[in-house]
Amino acid sequence: MGGGLPMGRNGLRSENGVAMVVALVILLVLTLIGFSSISTTTFESSITGNERVGTDAFYAAEAGLQVGLSRLPDTTAIPVTELGGGASYWSGTPKDKGSPKNFGYLGMYWKPGFDSSFSFERFQVNAAGESFGATKELEAQVTYGPFSSGTTYNN
Repeated sequence: MGGGLPMGRNGLRSENGVAMVVALVILLVLTLIGFSSISTTTFESSITGNERVGTDAFYAAEAGLQVGLSRLPDTTAIPVTELGGGASYWSGTPKDKGSPKNFGYLGMYWKPGFDSSFSFERFQVNAAGESFGATKELEAQVTYGPFSSGTTYNN
């Protein structure tokens, strides 16, 4: 009768509680996976919300840019304009919300393909938009014309 474990009750007693320890370890692992999933979902929801607010601010700035382009050659400042839903736009940069800035006049410009009797005017249009604290800024340099430059020649 050899050196192995006895097959009676003493062999079963040495394994008491092993199943409970394994079950508790598996339960702990599943709990950690659950907490990790909840944390990841919360973080992803936050990222999605921030992206939406940033997109709203971009479109508000785009609205301000379009208003500025439609007003050229008038370069006066666009005041803070509310769009609803927490979004607004104005001319200038995000720092200029309290006192919007005029658009820039960059002077006369001659384009290839036009003779010297025509000229164009160049402008720089800056607009900023805001939505729930997120701000975006857009800038466009545009050419406006053609205008008669007053140098016409008669044959």
